Amino acid sequence: MRKQLPKSLTGIQGLDEITDGGLPQGRPTLIYGSAGSGKTLLGVEFLINGATKYNETGVLMTFEETAEEITQNVASLGWDIEQLVRDRKLLLDHVAVPVRDIDFSGSYDLEGLFIRLSSAIQEIGAKRVVLDTLEVLFSTMEHHIVRSELRRLFSWLKSQGVTAIVTGELGSNNSTLQGIEEYVSDCVIRLEQRTIEDLATRHLQILKYRGSKHGSNEYPFLINEDGISVVPITSVGLNSGVSDERISSGVPRLDTMLGGLGYYRGSCILVTGKAGTGKTSLANYFASATCDRGERVLYLASDESPQQMLRNQRSIGLDLQPHIDQGLLRFESVRPTAYGLEMRLANIYNWVQEFQPYLVIIDPMSNLSTSNNIKQTKNFLMRLIDLFKSSQITVFFTDLLTVNGALEASEAGIPSLMDTWIELRTLENNGERNRALYILKSRGMQHSNQVREFVLNNQGIELLDVYLGESDFLIGSARIAQEAKDRMEKLNRCQELERKKRQLNQQQALLQVQITALQVQLVNEREDFEAIYQQDQLSQKAITDSKDLMADLRDADTII
Repeated sequence: MRKQLPKSLTGIQGLDEITDGGLPQGRPTLIYGSAGSGKTLLGVEFLINGATKYNETGVLMTFEETAEEITQNVASLGWDIEQLVRDRKLLLDHVAVPVRDIDFSGSYDLEGLFIRLSSAIQEIGAKRVVLDTLEVLFSTMEHHIVRSELRRLFSWLKSQGVTAIVTGELGSNNSTLQGIEEYVSDCVIRLEQRTIEDLATRHLQILKYRGSKHGSNEYPFLINEDGISVVPITSVGLNSGVSDERISSGVPRLDTMLGGLGYYRGSCILVTGKAGTGKTSLANYFASATCDRGERVLYLASDESPQQMLRNQRSIGLDLQPHIDQGLLRFESVRPTAYGLEMRLANIYNWVQEFQPYLVIIDPMSNLSTSNNIKQTKNFLMRLIDLFKSSQITVFFTDLLTVNGALEASEAGIPSLMDTWIELRTLENNGERNRALYILKSRGMQHSNQVREFVLNNQGIELLDVYLGESDFLIGSARIAQEAKDRMEKLNRCQELERKKRQLNQQQALLQVQITALQVQLVNEREDFEAIYQQDQLSQKAITDSKDLMADLRDADTII
């Protein structure tokens, strides 16, 4: 059995998961970032959780904010630092460093700080220490002094056997301000706050962790009324469990089209269509059927308020209010401009952890991002789907297609990630518009390939058989012609690939000849160098021997 590195749990949601068990025990950790990124709060929460959850006392030594300011700042999070101080579980020490009023002469070291910090550690038997922030100590020091004293500081913290957090400021090139702290730290965590398209998001990244595996990606994190919450979500593997259980869609005829039993539990369902095709109605019937089974539903809406949605659904015979009253249905309605993708991901993660739903509905998915960056949106959705699949949560997406958008196309570009894909269309004929439903795919089950008329009335949703005319849909000779065309295109592609392959092989052979010639040239150059080097050595030896002989013949004296 492999020996694991001793670690100290931080108690911060998500951080212990991506650090594989917390910060290195008895070693210093550097946390650096720009102003407002959450460095001080992370350090304070580390100490408070240690005192309240893990019975480990702690020392907070600050060089900027006073103890009173720290206490007031975290009081809104429900943390009573004053009580922890009275209980001797926490000690706050503000070290004022008035750089403007100090004249420097002679050498500079941190011996006084070590004595003061050692006294504080011994006073309460501290196991955890936070120093905030490092740059104040070295703001006017020369680089060689900073480098030396930083090494002493981190070595001294190790010698005390305390698990320490040292905060630092962000310098140039995403490094620390001094450019040395990350090299002497056993664990380095960078916090950053970015603003993209007027939306700010905080990120956390573990850049270094000696002796331990860890998540190396950037993770969004929130600062809310409970403190810091990190979202440990990343698409690293496809190893989530699957269920064979089937659940009703809330529409009996749709269940029939899905092999007679409905969706798979824990699957991802996508319903696409233009405005007014009935996507939200289909989502709400699924939500109602889930609540009827006594299962919780989290509905994330960004187009309508809950009150408006409840009113609209009553017009098609669906009353969702009883489910809300029973605590089975929860709406979270937030405009897409409220925050960016990463912050949205963090909020969804927290809602899921808090409410523990069986079904999550995101209506519409196209509002998740207001930007045109399809790659970012797809990466976000992949991570979101990983969250749901790892917890066996069924997720139902709706996606709004543009007026001029192609049918059977999703703007987010993620249909390949979905287990079931349903499309709703509007068909215009004889002066009226009618809705139609198609099942484009449904993995792992037999499903209908037929089109159904999708009717919304005051009785609810009805799926009716359509009339198959001679000119509707592409079958028979038209299909054969299209297949022949596809075969010809495939043949042309194969011929082009063969030509490209031959060209590549020829180029590869030519490059191999050039490589061989360069290797021969390198060998010749090396042999020439060796010959010159040997000749030089022999020449130097001959000169030395000649000098020694001449000295002997002249009876030269030697220096004793």
